[in-house]
Amino acid sequence: MVLDEKMRLLTPALILALTLGSVVSAQTPLRDVPAIDNGLMNVAIADAIRKSCDNINARLIRAYSELNRLKALARDMGYTEKEVERYVTSREEKARMKAKAEQFLAENGVRADDIPALCRFGQRQIESQTEIGQLLR
Repeated sequence: MVLDEKMRLLTPALILALTLGSVVSAQTPLRDVPAIDNGLMNVAIADAIRKSCDNINARLIRAYSELNRLKALARDMGYTEKEVERYVTSREEKARMKAKAEQFLAENGVRADDIPALCRFGQRQIESQTEIGQLLR
């Protein structure tokens, strides 16, 4: 009888805990995590600059280190390797990232298809040692 009474009292608490637990564990999409999304955008912009500009090269070890840091950050936040991989390989996310990078460049006075302007932007980033500039030399 005492056990039945305890179970009757614990059941609502257990249901509440399970409900709250599922709400808390729901993950924000990686695209909405600024530290991850902006970091990936910086790598993407640096990569576009190095591919477009003969006089600018990538600091590949630094770029790979940054990508690994972003992956580790995502894992530390509770994202699985599969979720991270899906985020970085998704066609939809790649298209969204391209648009985001182009918007960032436009806000900095650079059209993505204006190669000389992109190279000047890259050089300024290197000189200013910005996050993008630190991925280039």
